[in-house]
Amino acid sequence: MDDGWLETRTARTLTFDVPGWPGHDPGQHVDVRLTAEDGYTAQRTYSLASAPEEGRLVLTVQAVTEGEVSPHLVAQMRAGDECEVRGPVGGWFRWTAGTPGPVLLVAGGSGIVPLMSMVREKARTGDPAPFHLVYSVRTPDHVVYTNELFALSRTTPGLVVDRLYSRGGLPDDTRAPGRLRAADLPGPDATDVPPVVYVCGPTGFVESATEHLLDLGHRPSAIRTERFGPT
Repeated sequence: MDDGWLETRTARTLTFDVPGWPGHDPGQHVDVRLTAEDGYTAQRTYSLASAPEEGRLVLTVQAVTEGEVSPHLVAQMRAGDECEVRGPVGGWFRWTAGTPGPVLLVAGGSGIVPLMSMVREKARTGDPAPFHLVYSVRTPDHVVYTNELFALSRTTPGLVVDRLYSRGGLPDDTRAPGRLRAADLPGPDATDVPPVVYVCGPTGFVESATEHLLDLGHRPSAIRTERFGPT
């Protein structure tokens, strides 16, 4: 792996060279296993952040207090260090270039990671599907991929990015800080064809976002969710 870089104070992006890696579909994940010198092992699951690429994968990891794997990946892992990865894993929470119809992405905190893989693949392939990303974080300091999202929103046709803040925003924000609301999300009639919806974030966020989406009229079968929480 390379040395990676910090996205926020507690989130780090790491790039791994994986011989024989077949590539993946955006939205999939891998199992990462670390082995200590005494033989103790710990394994956690992380979403893939990169667009599909053979022999190489990118993870963005948020350090979890008292975690066994994420603090090591964020604060201690260095270029040349090795770990085991298994994958790609996941069949339902996927988007591939060429899939017809618009896409609505709803991210809470580090739930942006698998959705960023989809955004990057859209940009890489020039896929014409309309993408609308609604990204909710505590404060501007918690935004992951902030510079890349800013650039992609201006250079990728059909991509709309809305950033929302739950604790504290920017001085010129027109939306007061607060948790995700139904009014923050587009209804299914915002496009000619109802979108496929991908929601990712902490369990409470995913449950609340899903309720809002259903209240707005999105079909349950069109909503795909991925959630995470304490292990």
